[in-house]
Amino acid sequence: MKKRLFLTLIFSLLLFSGSTQPSDAKFLDATRTAIAQARMVNADFKAIQNVIKSQNTFCNKRDYDGLFALYKSEFINNDGFSKDVYFRLVKDTWKNYPDITYKTEILSINLQNNYATVETRETAIATTTEDLGEVEIVGELRGVGHSVYYLEKVGKNWKIASENILDETTTLTYGDARFLDIQLNSPELVGAGKSYSATLSVNAPSDTVVVGSIGQEQITYPQKNPEDVYRKLADDNTLERVFTANKDNINEYNIASVGITRAEFPDEDNPRNIKIYMSGIAFIVTRVNVVPVNNFVTLEDKTEDKDGQKDK
Repeated sequence: MKKRLFLTLIFSLLLFSGSTQPSDAKFLDATRTAIAQARMVNADFKAIQNVIKSQNTFCNKRDYDGLFALYKSEFINNDGFSKDVYFRLVKDTWKNYPDITYKTEILSINLQNNYATVETRETAIATTTEDLGEVEIVGELRGVGHSVYYLEKVGKNWKIASENILDETTTLTYGDARFLDIQLNSPELVGAGKSYSATLSVNAPSDTVVVGSIGQEQITYPQKNPEDVYRKLADDNTLERVFTANKDNINEYNIASVGITRAEFPDEDNPRNIKIYMSGIAFIVTRVNVVPVNNFVTLEDKTEDKDGQKDK
């Protein structure tokens, strides 16, 4: 009975739509247009989601051509890297970490006509091996990034036009360092030429000695290797350095290197016979985005008189 009544109501609505007055017809036309636009918006949302999902899939499959096709030819990111440079980095990463796996979480999508922004949280995990003499050690790479992608509709397809990396941290650990909590805290944003501090902290066992360094490097391609100046960490296993952000309007990396050393006493009768060895190594990289100086901002100096009037 309820089903029959429902069908009757639909039939009545169809009859009503066929016998409407001109003003009612305009209303229905507007309604149909709104519905059609809503469908287009929904289709665009799905297409945008598909671009980001495809990006993650192509990365995990090492599908270079598929990934390349998702980006506009004029692509540029907030480090000033063009599409060509960006994809050279992709090739370098896949070559150095052949088992790397990616995961992308879409946090939000904002759509404005033919332009869209997609906020994401991305992670990457990989392993690597290094030969130290006759010993082969295994390392773990873990990366976490918070980004905003800017997409543009080109014809019927959505393309990635730009990327703004808000923050990212990458950690590469070997040996005992793989099981320690190692943090490098740096500001996510700093003005050009301004001072800021970076702090390294290592939660290491009491029977270890921790040495480390913190360096500063502009984000360029190819990347330069900073010089390490190792220092023994304080008793609380922390190290702090103060840097001055560059004035070249280039984003920076803070790069920390950590060495975990242990001591062994192979001869109990001779305590002076000490064997000291490196049991763990770690490298931590954090991003510091540099805000360029705007030399075209002026402030008018205005003061109030006794009557509350503002004078220049």
